Amino acid sequence: MTHVDPELIAQFHMLWDGFPGLARLITTKHEIIAANDIARKAGFVEGAICARVGAPESHRGCLLNEMVKTGVAQTQMAGTDKVKGWMPVAGHPDLLVHFTLFMP
Repeated sequence: MTHVDPELIAQFHMLWDGFPGLARLITTKHEIIAANDIARKAGFVEGAICARVGAPESHRGCLLNEMVKTGVAQTQMAGTDKVKGWMPVAGHPDLLVHFTLFMP
């Protein structure tokens, strides 16, 4: 597993543990470094490859590479029931936050 400063992981949890959807701190190679409780319950556990969790079709249209290429956060409406996002982590070009928010 990729080593990341424990303070950065603590900051991720401080910001994202209360988020009402799935939130993962991942590497640009899709490795999950940290996840909030909702994401862990959905199978996105530390050390796993994000793109291999759940149904393969749920990862179609992934904008991770676009975010890495442009350095700009990306968002995507996935159907009518969820929003996905990929956000760079300032000062850490090999990390990003990937979130999914389910709409009622």
